[in-house]
Amino acid sequence: MAQKTWKSKALRPETGAGMQYHIRCKRGDVARYVLLPGDPERVPLIAALWDRSRKAGSHREHVTYTGAFRGIGISACSTGVGGPSTVCAVEELAAIGADTFIRVGTCAALQKEIRCGDLIIHSGALRRDGSSLDYVDLSYPALASYEVTLALIEAAERVKARYYVGISASTASFYAGQARPGFRGYLQSFTDNMIADLERANVASFEQEAATIFVLSSLYGLRAGSVCAVFANRLTNVFETKGVELCAKVATQAVEILAGWDRAKKERRRKWWFPSLTSTRPPAPR
Repeated sequence: MAQKTWKSKALRPETGAGMQYHIRCKRGDVARYVLLPGDPERVPLIAALWDRSRKAGSHREHVTYTGAFRGIGISACSTGVGGPSTVCAVEELAAIGADTFIRVGTCAALQKEIRCGDLIIHSGALRRDGSSLDYVDLSYPALASYEVTLALIEAAERVKARYYVGISASTASFYAGQARPGFRGYLQSFTDNMIADLERANVASFEQEAATIFVLSSLYGLRAGSVCAVFANRLTNVFETKGVELCAKVATQAVEILAGWDRAKKERRRKWWFPSLTSTRPPAPR
C-alpha cells in the first residue's frame, strides 16, 4: 500500500499545522494529562474506562485516544517498547500541549514478596534505558514527580489495589539487559549477579520506559509518574500476565486526583501541591 508523502523541515518534522511526524497528532488532539502504555492494543482498553473517547492518531507503534473522565480531559498514547520510541512520543506530545505523563505498563519484580498482578508505583529509575543518555549526563537522576506519585498512591488506595512504591531498573533490552539468556543461551558474565545486586539495593523491578519518561519530563519542566502491573517475579521465576486493567484504573483515577489538586493550586495561587492545600483546613495565607 502506498504511503502518503510527508514534506517538512528535517530539523523537526511536522506539518505547517503542527502535525507531529510519529504520533500523527496536532495541538488540540491531546489533553494535558496523558497515559503512556507501551502496547498499542492497550490504548483502547484504557479508553474504555473513560466516559467518552475517540481515536486521535495512529502511526507505527503510536496509537492515541483522547476523551474525558468525570469531566476531565485525558489522553492515552502508546510508546512502543523501550527508550527510542518513547522519546518520540514524549517529545511530540509535549510539543502539542501535554504536560503530565503517567506510564501505564508492565514490569518484572525483583523482590520476593511482590506477586504477579500486584502494582508497582515507581518513584525513580536506574538509567539503563540508553536513550536518556542522549539528553543529559548519567549523573542526572531519573525521578518521578512527587505530585504524580502521590496521586497514584491515593488512587491505588481508592481501588484497594495491592501495591508497592519503589525504584525501577529501566533497561534497553528485555533479554540480556534483564539477565535473560539470548539466542542459544547467550549471556555475558557481567549479568551473573545482576538480579542479586539489584535485589540487595532494594530495586523493585525491571521495565524499559520509566527512566526515559522521567528524565525528559524533568528536563522540560513537566510531570511524570509510572505505575506498572507485575507480570513476572525474577526471584521466584513466575510469569503471569494479569493486573493490566487494575493498573489502568489506578492511572485514570490518578488523573482525576491530579486535576483536583491542579485546580486547588490555581485557586490558591500556589505552584506546588501540599496536603493542607486540599484539606478542610485552608493553608495559612502568605
